Amino acid sequence: MASSQNAPITVGLASFGMSGLVFHGPLLAASPHFKLTKVLERSSEKSKLRYPEVEVVRDFQALIQDESIELVVINTPNALHFEMGQQALRAGKHVVMEKPFTVTAQEATELITLAKEQNCILTVFQNRRWDGDFRTIQQIVTQKLLGKLVYYEAHYDRFRNYIEANTWKEETGPGSGLLYNLGSHMIDQALVLFGKPQAITAHLGTQRPGGKIDDYYDITLHYPDLVASIKSSYLVREPGPRYILNGTEGSFHKYGIDPQEEALKAGQIPTGPTWGQEPTADWGKLNTQLNGIHFTGTIETLPGSFPSFYQNVYEAIRLDQELQVEPEEAALGIQLIELAQQSHNEKRTVLVD
Repeated sequence: MASSQNAPITVGLASFGMSGLVFHGPLLAASPHFKLTKVLERSSEKSKLRYPEVEVVRDFQALIQDESIELVVINTPNALHFEMGQQALRAGKHVVMEKPFTVTAQEATELITLAKEQNCILTVFQNRRWDGDFRTIQQIVTQKLLGKLVYYEAHYDRFRNYIEANTWKEETGPGSGLLYNLGSHMIDQALVLFGKPQAITAHLGTQRPGGKIDDYYDITLHYPDLVASIKSSYLVREPGPRYILNGTEGSFHKYGIDPQEEALKAGQIPTGPTWGQEPTADWGKLNTQLNGIHFTGTIETLPGSFPSFYQNVYEAIRLDQELQVEPEEAALGIQLIELAQQSHNEKRTVLVD
């Protein structure tokens, strides 16, 4: 197995659905540090249309038994993450797990232990840490531009008033539903900003007629001096602010969504100086008191940088650098998803251990 710092990391991709086509394939292909060599597709060969040099295999064992493959990207349906992660780690492969990490926190803990035993890198594709608007908010919070922050509200809304056909994401089962899908991103962002909360209050719902999964949530993370509210719904046709932050000195409102996903869907290559730049019209508004001077105006959004995730994976594997998405952080996110479900079912606020 190649180990030279200059040798590209050989990669096996466990599926080529939306995440493989839009995210993992392009991000890996754009980096000189990775070489995608095998893709698992059960019945088609769509990956070869984009990457003619890859070998399409029909069985997961063909990925993990290939001694030349160093890294396996597990981007299969959520319920398969734990079992496939176990198999890949036991085969001595480094693993990038698509979010959500696992279905349960116990599964996440077991994978973390196994990765340490195998001396393998294990991380989770929490790419929304590299959204431009979120990167901007991190600086606003770190630099205390709003004074003492007291309220944080984040939305990840869509308008999809129909039930999408022929997808496991619309069917009941372990790890299905909006909370696992988009909630794993939003909880992760809150953890990056504020750390582990003291308690959680959650309301989940199925709003679309004929829906089988939760397609709405309203979750409050309770901190000693801060309330963090995260919300999502499939029935929001007229979006409001994506982020609202209030502090003792001012407020910040941000509309619009990071442009990287749409650019990737359009086939753009995630490189170059303009990658991830947001239109001026979507820049957020800051209204605050800075060093005794009242300021109100737009703040330029930092460029989004999804490629930074895989750059860090390369640095962790080849250069022994620290992971930016530690699996323990992702495991805490799954614990909070489980506690949110408990809060909803029991109709009460639940303490976080």
